[in-house]
Amino acid sequence: MTDNQVVQAYTEAWTHSIEAISELLAPLPADSWNRATELPGWSVRDVVSHVIAVESELLGDPRPIHSLPRDLWHLKDDVSRYLELPVDKRRCHTAPEMTSELEYVIIRRSRALRNATTGPLDQVSFPAGPHSYPLPYQELLRRRVLDVWVHEQDLRRTLGLPGNLDSPGAQVTRDLMLDALPRVVAKAAGAPAGSTVAFDVSGPLEFLRTVRVDEEGRGSIDDRITLGPDVQFATDWETYLRLATGRVRAGALPAGRLRVDGDQELAERILARFSITP
Repeated sequence: MTDNQVVQAYTEAWTHSIEAISELLAPLPADSWNRATELPGWSVRDVVSHVIAVESELLGDPRPIHSLPRDLWHLKDDVSRYLELPVDKRRCHTAPEMTSELEYVIIRRSRALRNATTGPLDQVSFPAGPHSYPLPYQELLRRRVLDVWVHEQDLRRTLGLPGNLDSPGAQVTRDLMLDALPRVVAKAAGAPAGSTVAFDVSGPLEFLRTVRVDEEGRGSIDDRITLGPDVQFATDWETYLRLATGRVRAGALPAGRLRVDGDQELAERILARFSITP
């Protein structure tokens, strides 16, 4: 695909996921908005607030003026406090207020994406915390797809409404996660030179990938089958997603959801560093 086609594909994937969130919320009973999700300290309402807040910030809306309570146990650093502020601001909002605001931000953001004149490789500011940084426009869109689709899945698991595990947003997210695997295995987990680590994932988006660490300690990834890898992980796509986004630790998974063969010590190092999201 050309760069412009990539931007279009990311835009369509974002649209599919954020509209799916809106459809999930429309019939939701008022008491369901307070259900706790797998994100520490965040309810259904809080996840939706976060999605609204980031899209609003990308539209250029000013951040709300608000002081965070001192007793929010789940805040660990400046990034989590930055993300929490617009979420906490909306904790008193009613369900109709939340759905109306989400629908309005979807309309505005869709129009902005449709009319954007920014080139795919033009540098734009990414509001990932108190200190934004520049990255190519198409990469910003890619990361927004991941964030919105992952939060769609957070809501679906909490509400018991599974779906869209193979949607366009799922495919973009899978590819982004696979791009991160060499860094996770070779750099973060320190897999030794010459080692191979295989990932066998089943389900709606099944894949088999091998990370190879060269003699200089650099990691690469391919879809070639390796006989006798140093470590092999076998799991399903939804469990892989939850591990890679820090929603669950490997030790907390039900029996049978994750199989690990090979070097157990290296496997534990990889799993301890497996999450690629804040």
